[in-house]
Amino acid sequence: MDFDLFVIGAGSGGVRAARMSAQLGARVAVAEVSDLGGTCVNLGCVPKKLFVYAAQFRRGFADAAGFGLAVDAPELDWPTLRDNKNREIKRLNGIYGNLLENAGCTLYRGRATITGPNSVQVNGETITAQRILIATGGWPFVPDIPGREHLITSNEVFHLESWPKRALVIGAGYIAVEFAGIFNGTGVETTLVHRGDQVLRGFDDDVRRFAQTQYEAAGLQLELNTQVSSVEKTSDGFQVTLTNGKRIDTDLVLCATGRVPNTEGLGLQTVDIKTDDRGTILVDDEFQTTADNIYALGDVVGRAELTPVALAEGTYLAHQWFGEGGKPVRYDVIPTAVFSEPNIGTVGLTEEQARREHRITVYESEFRPMQNTLSGNPLRAYMKLIVEQGSERVLGVHMVGPDAGEIMQGFGVAYAMGATKADFDQTIGIHPTSAEEFVTLRTPRKETP
Repeated sequence: MDFDLFVIGAGSGGVRAARMSAQLGARVAVAEVSDLGGTCVNLGCVPKKLFVYAAQFRRGFADAAGFGLAVDAPELDWPTLRDNKNREIKRLNGIYGNLLENAGCTLYRGRATITGPNSVQVNGETITAQRILIATGGWPFVPDIPGREHLITSNEVFHLESWPKRALVIGAGYIAVEFAGIFNGTGVETTLVHRGDQVLRGFDDDVRRFAQTQYEAAGLQLELNTQVSSVEKTSDGFQVTLTNGKRIDTDLVLCATGRVPNTEGLGLQTVDIKTDDRGTILVDDEFQTTADNIYALGDVVGRAELTPVALAEGTYLAHQWFGEGGKPVRYDVIPTAVFSEPNIGTVGLTEEQARREHRITVYESEFRPMQNTLSGNPLRAYMKLIVEQGSERVLGVHMVGPDAGEIMQGFGVAYAMGATKADFDQTIGIHPTSAEEFVTLRTPRKETP
């Protein structure tokens, strides 16, 4: 064999598996058809968070007046933000390349196609490997509606020629609400369209309800229980027609209706790799596909489509294959954040999930963050603990409010260690912070009979 491991895809999970395998002594090659770093670095987490900061800075200018620093909120200089972001992404691309090179990996720039259980083809060259790892991530899904050619996705929004004055976002998952918050926060007249009555399906229901009220308080226009029936080009933008009869004029229509596994052109059928109805590659507990010697990880297997999860999976496989055995990924203790306005942070079970298997007590608090008291900012914060009766083990921790993602990382450690309500109660709070609210919750929520 030419290599011990051939990785298809140089995103977070693929690079981690390749680099660590090479450091453990394996001969490793990686193929990437696009920029190094995958979705997270180029079209996801990193540039999106930079845009979130831009929206927060603009909000900060408005909030500053209440603290005696009256400054008009500036208009966004889009070319400056876009070009500075591009420079940062280019820098990160270089870091990923250096990580692979310094580890001794061979990098192929081109599309890899699987041609057999131990072979791939890149740029017409056939390469053999003891193991093949698919780490090609996901791709935005665009529904088939009239005028779909006028829609953009999260792939294109980072490279716009100009920043819109009006924007319409289709969807209600974390990508949709994050970009709706970015647009709204940078002064864009923003509408979010969702076919259901609540955003963020899969999150705790109280979190969903509270977050939705805060999005509206921040100025986001919500069109719920309706769908886009058509998008038409107009002389000054686009006109979006909804199934409820409304017509909305806008400069941009962003489709954020989910993502699908990025497997087109990989040659899965050549080795009979099975997928589910969504196209997700089916793997066992060791990440092996239905084909011998071929494995898959990350978004393409659909377990938890988050960058740190792909990193953990790549680490596990490298040590499992070439080290002394890896530590399995614990999917039950994954903290997550939504960088909307305001932020959401969560770890553990939702109340709905907890009630199905446990008798629980719920503690919650809603308040105005200290920073918002002088600013006049109307946004509030919400915190919730879900506790198992008897054992007093904390089953879920949820927050909506400023810096929720930063705050939840620490509570994620406590949750993974099996912290109880008594552990929270015995922890001294840092005052004055929002985070201290989690360790000062004393009165259970009164349950409706």
